[in-house]
Amino acid sequence: MLFQVGGQGTRPTFFEMAAAQQLPSSLRAALTYSLGVLALRRPFIHKVLDYEDECFALLTLVLETHSLRTTDGSFAESLYGLRRRAVNIKVKGDNKGPDTREEINHTGLEKRQKVLSVVFLVILPYLRSKLHSIYNKEREAALQASLWGHEDERFGDTDYIDGGGNSIVSTSGSDTEESVRERLRKKIRKIIAACYPWIHAGNEGLSFAYQLLYLLDATGFYSLGLHALGIHVCRATGQELMDTSSRISKIRSRERERLRGPPWLKAVQSALLSCAYGVLDYAQTGLIAAVFFFKMMEWWYQSAEERMSAPTVYPPPPPPPPPKVAKEGIPLPSDRTLCPLCSQKRANPSVVAVSGLVFCYSCIFRYVSQYKRCPVTLMPATVDQIRRLFHDV
Repeated sequence: MLFQVGGQGTRPTFFEMAAAQQLPSSLRAALTYSLGVLALRRPFIHKVLDYEDECFALLTLVLETHSLRTTDGSFAESLYGLRRRAVNIKVKGDNKGPDTREEINHTGLEKRQKVLSVVFLVILPYLRSKLHSIYNKEREAALQASLWGHEDERFGDTDYIDGGGNSIVSTSGSDTEESVRERLRKKIRKIIAACYPWIHAGNEGLSFAYQLLYLLDATGFYSLGLHALGIHVCRATGQELMDTSSRISKIRSRERERLRGPPWLKAVQSALLSCAYGVLDYAQTGLIAAVFFFKMMEWWYQSAEERMSAPTVYPPPPPPPPPKVAKEGIPLPSDRTLCPLCSQKRANPSVVAVSGLVFCYSCIFRYVSQYKRCPVTLMPATVDQIRRLFHDV
C-alpha cells in the first residue's frame, strides 16, 4: 500500500493531520463571522475587529499554552486525539555495514520544545498574517497609483493664492516635509511587498513537499516546523486519553500548592485560579461548538447558493403541430420535393414564416405579392416573411 488510509497504529493519517491543521483557520473564520454579526447591533465590537490579528493571536496563545502543558499537543491536535512526541533516532549495527538500521523512539516533550511549539503555532502565523495585510495594502496602493497617479503628483508642487495674488500655503511634494520615521516605514513596506511573494511561494512549496512526502510515507514529519523541532505527531492511546483529565487535575492542584502568602491570600489566589480554569474550560467548549456551528452554516449556505445558482434544466418543448390545409387552399402534393404552386421540383426553396411550408421562391413571391396570404393555409403573410432555405449549401 502506497500510503496509510486507515486509522491503525500510532501514526496519524494524512487526513487527520490536514483536519488538525485547518482547524485554527476555521476557528478564526467562525469568530470573525460571529463578531461581525454582533457588531451590527453593538458598534463598539468594531474596535475588536480592527485588531483581529492581535486578538486571535492572544486567544491562540492561551489555548496552545494550556493545551501543550496538559496534553502535549496543540489545541487542534488534542481535539483529534493526537499528541506530540520528541523523536530520538538510534542507529543499530555497524555504521558502515549494509545491515545498518534506524530505530525511532518517542519520548515526552521538553520545555524548550513546548516553548518553540508555541512560537511556531502562534507567533509565526501572526507575523505571516501581518505581512500578508501589508502586502495587500501596498498592492492596492500600487494599483491606485497606476490608475490615478501618486498623491504627490496629484496634489504636490502647487500654491494656494488669495485674491491679491499673495501665496498663502505652499504644498511642495518633496520628502523634506516627511519625517525620517515615515520614510523608513514606507521603505520597509516596499521591501516587504517585494519579498513577500517569494517568501509565501517558498513556504507553500515546502509545505506541499512535506505533505506529499508524509502522504507517501517517506517521512514522519508533516511540516517543516515539526522537522525543525524534532517532533512527531502520534495518535494518543486509549489510556492516555483516559488519563488526560487526571493529569489536568494534578497540574492544577500542584499549582495551588505553590501559592505563597497568608491563608487569606492563598484562598483568594486559589479562587482566582479556579475561576480562570473554569473560564478556560468553558472557552474551549464554546470554541469547539463555534467551529462546528460555523462549518454547518457554511455547508448550509453553500449548498443553498449552489442550488440557487445552478441552471434549471427543463425538458425541450414539444414540436408545434403541422399546419392545417384550408378548404379553399391549394392542396399539398404527395411528393415533398415538389412546389405546391407549380407542381415542379422546387428551385431556390423558400419558406413562408407564418405557416412553415416551402415553395419555389419565384412562385411564392408572386403569390404573396398578389394575395397577401399563404396559398395553402390562407394565413395572412407579407413578402418580408419569406425566408430562403440554405439546406443545400
